[in-house]
Amino acid sequence: MSFKALSLLVATLFVAACATEPENSGATSGQGSSSSSANKAGTTSSQPQPQSVSSMSKPSGPAPGSVEDLVVNVGDRVFFDFDKSSVRPDAAEVLNRQAAWLRKFPNHVVVIEGHCDERGTREYNLALGDRRANAVREYLISVGVSTNRIETISYGKERPAVVGATGSAWEQNRRGVTIVKNAGS
Repeated sequence: MSFKALSLLVATLFVAACATEPENSGATSGQGSSSSSANKAGTTSSQPQPQSVSSMSKPSGPAPGSVEDLVVNVGDRVFFDFDKSSVRPDAAEVLNRQAAWLRKFPNHVVVIEGHCDERGTREYNLALGDRRANAVREYLISVGVSTNRIETISYGKERPAVVGATGSAWEQNRRGVTIVKNAGS
């Protein structure tokens, strides 16, 4: 929730910084005052000018090592083909970034969730989700992440990312999701 509040604050600051003329609340127009300062447009104002966006401390995105950092800058999920649990080449790229991130933040422990689309029985999809989660785990281990930092769980078809019986929904539900279990102490 605080990430949303921070985003709203940042958006508000950008809108305020983009105003072309400051609002005058005093009795004078601000023109010709000896204490005036020139703004970028060459007009003058007796009111202090808002700091430019470049002079304010810019939010640099999510804090390094945070859950948001993994999701936004690295990617927290990979996708699988129908009825498959093998890591696709596009998924390998994401998993390589995840492995680098995990090496950079060695105190983090993650849980890999295995998910499936709605087709098939509950039991079959739990087993397939388990194979998918373990495929992600084994890939991360193969590129240097310690085995004791990775746990797995299968949700089968029980937690769809997208509800619907369409090809697009099914594609988004066939996934492995890396969740930061703890940020390390």
